[in-house]
Amino acid sequence: MNKYLDVSPEVQAALAAGKPIVALESTIISHGMPYPKNVETALLVEQTIRDNGAVPATIAVIGGRLKAGLTHEEIEYLGKTGRGVAKASRRDLPALIARKADGATTVATTMIIAHLAGIKIFATGGIGGVHRGAEVTMDISADLEELAQTPVMVVCAGAKSILDLGLTLEYLETKGVPVIGYGTEELPAFYTRQSGFGVDYRVDSPEELAAMFRAQRDLDYKGGMLVTNPIPEQYSMDKAVIDAAIDRALKEAEEAGVKGKEVTPFLLAKVVELTGGDSLESNIQLVLNNARLAARTAAELNK
Repeated sequence: MNKYLDVSPEVQAALAAGKPIVALESTIISHGMPYPKNVETALLVEQTIRDNGAVPATIAVIGGRLKAGLTHEEIEYLGKTGRGVAKASRRDLPALIARKADGATTVATTMIIAHLAGIKIFATGGIGGVHRGAEVTMDISADLEELAQTPVMVVCAGAKSILDLGLTLEYLETKGVPVIGYGTEELPAFYTRQSGFGVDYRVDSPEELAAMFRAQRDLDYKGGMLVTNPIPEQYSMDKAVIDAAIDRALKEAEEAGVKGKEVTPFLLAKVVELTGGDSLESNIQLVLNNARLAARTAAELNK
């Protein structure tokens, strides 16, 4: 086991017993939602995973230690500190470790730490991707590169709808990352169930998802697998409303000179503001939906 890694007693016991485990990111706690809703949601997602037959492992960097499995107190700390905790991607881990600093893990970093701990499945809200205008800015999330090189299944509600979804799919295709639609042949777009873009394969059961991932691992591919799970119908938002909010948020971000790792949290917070909080409730429900699917798939994978 990596010398910088701390695995919680609950997750250690699950690994030793061969129980299904689902990793969870922590950027959604510190940068994705306001306090106390972020803490309430994090604990609810953990409980949802337990209710569906798996053990949750929320991941973060605390005091320079890579943590697989957090206590309630650690989750509360991340939620209260909010954006005072660094948003940690792959490039940030060496500095955070050396400085004994804290970091909330993105999709990329959660995949890295989950893999170090031996956890194969990870549930999140939406992945990062190719940003709009990336042909000029080269703003492409490290999440995509991590999917290309780290063997973890990521269950999400698609790429965040603030992104260029077409270019994100093209990038994943180039990197050989299979994009699976759960119960759909169309890529979900985070807040909405449709995007107008197709996925590589449709799968209709956790059993088939587990079989596909098992085959990928048996082939010794170095990359991961992306499972896109549409937001439940009753929580899906009107595409025109979301698109209008995103367009306005993008304009405000440009006017404010927001760049780099601050772009995504700025845009998501602005969309929540512009939709009167409706997008926050949708965000919570899609994460719970992904947690259920990830737990059931992890249980099948462990059979």
